[in-house]
Amino acid sequence: MSRLLGRRKPMAEINVVPYIDVTLVLLIIFMVTAPLLQTGVEVDLPKAQAKTVAQDNTPPTVVSIDKDGQYFLSIGGGQDELVTAEELLIRVAAVLRYKSETNVLIRGDESVAYGRVVNVMAALKKANVPNVGLMTSPYKAY
Repeated sequence: MSRLLGRRKPMAEINVVPYIDVTLVLLIIFMVTAPLLQTGVEVDLPKAQAKTVAQDNTPPTVVSIDKDGQYFLSIGGGQDELVTAEELLIRVAAVLRYKSETNVLIRGDESVAYGRVVNVMAALKKANVPNVGLMTSPYKAY
């Protein structure tokens, strides 16, 4: 009789602890890989009649694209210098290594193809530029 009392009945419950562990690991994997899957260029589009952005003491680095598609670079409010696409990325990366809070702005002629501006933005993103701004003329209502 004592032998029968010593036995336990088998439990009919599911142990969910291993499933919680697996779910947590999958959640972490998806959270890490989700930002890497985005291939688009992040752009905050300007609003109509937007207010001007307040400038800090650091002058911006301005990348200009003229109507012929040539690139010009102005660092810290200096003169526009004609550069190639490779020189542009190297020099912007050097400026950001020296002063990481420097704003990078793109000033494109309105006759320049949209694809060329997007290519410059994508190249700047690959050069680890955190934020890229677009320069525009003030909106005039007729």
